Amino acid sequence: MRWTATGLLVAMAALFFSTRPFLGEHPAWGYVHAFAEAAMVGGLADWFAVTALFRHPLGLPIPHTAIIPENKDRIADTMAQFLRDNFLTPAVVARRMQHMNVAKAAGDFLVAQPDATGDNRSRLTAGAAELLAEILESLDPDRLGNQVRSGLAGQFAKIDVSPLLGRMLEGAIADGRHMPLMDGFIRWAGLTLEDNEETVRDIIHDRANAVLRWTGLDERISASVLDGLYKLLAEVLVDPEHPLRSKIEEGLAQLSQDLQHDLKTRARVEAMKRDLIENPAVAEWWMGVWERIRRSLIRRARDPEGKLGEEMRKGLAEMGAALQTDARLQMQINRFARRTMVGVATRYGDQIVQLVSETVKRWDAVTITGRIENAVGRDLQFIRINGTLVGGLVGMTLHFIDGLLFH
Repeated sequence: MRWTATGLLVAMAALFFSTRPFLGEHPAWGYVHAFAEAAMVGGLADWFAVTALFRHPLGLPIPHTAIIPENKDRIADTMAQFLRDNFLTPAVVARRMQHMNVAKAAGDFLVAQPDATGDNRSRLTAGAAELLAEILESLDPDRLGNQVRSGLAGQFAKIDVSPLLGRMLEGAIADGRHMPLMDGFIRWAGLTLEDNEETVRDIIHDRANAVLRWTGLDERISASVLDGLYKLLAEVLVDPEHPLRSKIEEGLAQLSQDLQHDLKTRARVEAMKRDLIENPAVAEWWMGVWERIRRSLIRRARDPEGKLGEEMRKGLAEMGAALQTDARLQMQINRFARRTMVGVATRYGDQIVQLVSETVKRWDAVTITGRIENAVGRDLQFIRINGTLVGGLVGMTLHFIDGLLFH
């Protein structure tokens, strides 16, 4: 556009000089000559005005030229104040946000749209999975694991587990859900006894007197004791009405009541809970569990064929669908977004405009001139073109008036 405007000015100059010899041949040449003369004047005047905004015309230090470079600090402060007064006031932000449905826009963005190949895996999902993997890799595993453990331990320490266990046990007994647990315990007792028969025989042998050992009765006693225990466990296992089951149920029922109402029992359970939380073996076990979880998450996030990305995509899509259709959820989120932006404008508006002002002030004169000229320079060259053409039309009009009044 600069070359166009300059070329038009040169064309007017050529027209001015080329039409001068023909002025006496026909009155029309006078109008053409007047048009070219006035167009040159208009074009030169507007060239000077446009150039004076950004630099000294022809490098001459004419007063009130190079306006933008000479006043860039004042321009920076003015821009910042304009931004503060017209865009970052709470009233303007609230009014603008009131007409924006942020929740629905977020829902439209989150809902996956299949591409031309029918693949609906979005870059958002892939990016989120990769970001998760990068975060898990960059953080210190030991420190992160300890922080997670401390957080869980802190929450667990706040829970009064004794009444909770008591109510769970009471509910299980009332619904009969304790029966499979009791059967499993009986089977476990039988298997434990079977694995430790020699230990039981040794205990009986060590506690028997010399006469029993000499006569070999200790072996018979050991066998009788083991047989009796096996028989008892078998009878309890197959007979739902066995008296021992009733005794066990009575004990469990009493335990459920003690867990809820007995202060001593509750204190013992709380002490056991604290010992469990503070036990170094538990901390070491948790660190091993956490490391396996962390490596598994990293591996699943990096696996392009894994289910983690698909699960994230489905979750995001469901969230997006809810944001698109749930009017109440939209209202709550939009209200939260509006209040947040108003709060940001209120608290940080001055810092934002100060950032703008300081950034512009740090630019050198060449930088700010180049950026502003690149932004509006095309329209400024139209001013030169219009000035050339309008000046020519004014020159023709004045030539007509001069001929009308004085010839």
